[in-house]
Amino acid sequence: MAEPLLDVRALSKRFAGSGDGVFAVKEASFTLQRGETMGLVGESGCGKSTLARLLLNLIIPDQGSVVIDGTVFTGAPRRAQRKLRRRVQIVFQDALSSLNPRMTVGVNIAEPMRLQGLGTATERRAAVRALLDLVGLRAGDSERYPHEFSGGQCQRIAIARALILRPDIVVFDEAVSALDVSIRAQILRLMLDLQQRFGLAYLFISHDLGVVRRVSDRIAVMYLGRIVELGPAEELCRAPLHPYTAALLRAIPIADPRRMRVNDLGLTEGEAARPDKRMPGCAFQPRCAQRLPRCAHEPPALATLSTGRSVACFLHSSADHSTGLTRSDVP
Repeated sequence: MAEPLLDVRALSKRFAGSGDGVFAVKEASFTLQRGETMGLVGESGCGKSTLARLLLNLIIPDQGSVVIDGTVFTGAPRRAQRKLRRRVQIVFQDALSSLNPRMTVGVNIAEPMRLQGLGTATERRAAVRALLDLVGLRAGDSERYPHEFSGGQCQRIAIARALILRPDIVVFDEAVSALDVSIRAQILRLMLDLQQRFGLAYLFISHDLGVVRRVSDRIAVMYLGRIVELGPAEELCRAPLHPYTAALLRAIPIADPRRMRVNDLGLTEGEAARPDKRMPGCAFQPRCAQRLPRCAHEPPALATLSTGRSVACFLHSSADHSTGLTRSDVP
């Protein structure tokens, strides 16, 4: 397999708090290939957005590294970081808040080029007009201000700004969760069209596994700062290995209310554990109906199975799969 475009290695971030603080991200590792979409899904507060900011070096990790196309981004010299930053951009959930209200749309989109010292003023204006047309807006919209646009239009503007530096990787952090269903579908279609046109790699972050399933090649499931399952999107959704992934899938709404039942809602035992409360074993075990005795005192590591999928759960240990045994075969 070719060298990954993005290689995230054991990335961790702890914030100050009571006791030992709060681990927002704990030893997150994954790769992203050119032209691939990796979905990152989990409940609110599980660390998805913190991980996104670590990837862009907006916050500094306590340990681990981010490698872009073979070059270490984390901890690189300032000049090297500045150059690498062009290659990875982000689109935030609230596009209007991410745009400077005192700048016209054209200036907002062109600002990354100006800060990077790229192009003349004329060249930047031409690039803005071309991108506005590409995302489904008019070139004349560059003279208007962000508050004059709808939420969906602001998201198109934010996408144009993310593309102005011609990045290789775009991170979408809950970029469609605040949009109406019809507008959400339009933005997702636009994202896929732009990906095919420019060969972009996406990290698509959402709490909605139903949306993530539709747009992703692979999915990583995150719980309390840790990636607990990772694999091809269709395989993961068809046969989840981690009990938390199974609960998320059961929570996807069913279009036909006649088929919906209370036990289809994916409810797990109890409430999510507090991230500042350190537990010796698996973080999910207080809510897991399939927990084993060892889950209470031994944290499972994310292990790659013989099938190529990865899971952090003792129900699917690498030893069981590598020998071709099922759980019922293991004494």
